[in-house]
Amino acid sequence: MFTETIDLPAAPPFDLGPALRFVRGFPPTSGEQVIEDGTLTRALRAHGRTVVARVVQAGDGVRVTLHAAGPLTPDDVAAAADRVRFHLSLDDDLAEFYLRGRDDPGFAPVIGRLHGYHQVKFPTPVENLAWAILSQRTPIAAASNGKRALAGEFGNTLVVDGAEYTAFPDAEQLASLPETRVGELVGNRRKGHYLHGAVRAWREVDEDFLRTGPFGRVKAFLLGLPGIGPWSANFILIRGLGRMEETPVEKSLREAASRAYGRTVTDADLRRLAARYGRWQGYWAHYLRIAA
Repeated sequence: MFTETIDLPAAPPFDLGPALRFVRGFPPTSGEQVIEDGTLTRALRAHGRTVVARVVQAGDGVRVTLHAAGPLTPDDVAAAADRVRFHLSLDDDLAEFYLRGRDDPGFAPVIGRLHGYHQVKFPTPVENLAWAILSQRTPIAAASNGKRALAGEFGNTLVVDGAEYTAFPDAEQLASLPETRVGELVGNRRKGHYLHGAVRAWREVDEDFLRTGPFGRVKAFLLGLPGIGPWSANFILIRGLGRMEETPVEKSLREAASRAYGRTVTDADLRRLAARYGRWQGYWAHYLRIAA
């Protein structure tokens, strides 16, 4: 086993603790990582390689120890570092969001409880895409089984300190599967058809464009993918790409906002409350959901 350790700074304030608590309770990645003694260990795909990243807080950022079956090139390390940075949203500058939130009496206590939490996204956006399709009108257990079957198809597994870690396939790997095989693995021909088509279209678009391109164009691309409707598109925009410009109005957010603000919050209230957060409204909604 080959290892390399790197330090990654984070935009302050940053606290890995709330991120670890979130990951513990996040059903889509349940059982895929180990959280112990303030350390997160999980497998990921980067630059066509499978690596296991062990992440711990180090000052205002994190220290990451990368484990791989063979030597890591500088490009491998850079790609793995990018994956960790994006997964943990290390570059998100929360200063403006916190400034607005502290002037919001109903929301200020939420900031107090989650201070320093940077949104934990799916390890890769394509994993979020797959989960969005697999989990539609499906029990979480069934969606998780399909996701594990896809991951198990490629042997993206490493053993570190006696524990096995398996990375979810990257877009290139998923696109290499015939549509019929995808349907067999996920146990649903229709979802296999959607996922196969969506991944093949995904491969044709640069991920940097999805992360940073014009919001409307990125959303339109997602809505054009097989099996992706408005809810799924917003889900991927926020939880897979970190695009916080919009907040979907839905029951779970109404309930979370009602608890935080101590009154019944209507759809109109949600839109008004979210508007004060501008480009940070996705963070506002995410904080509300996980603080409940």
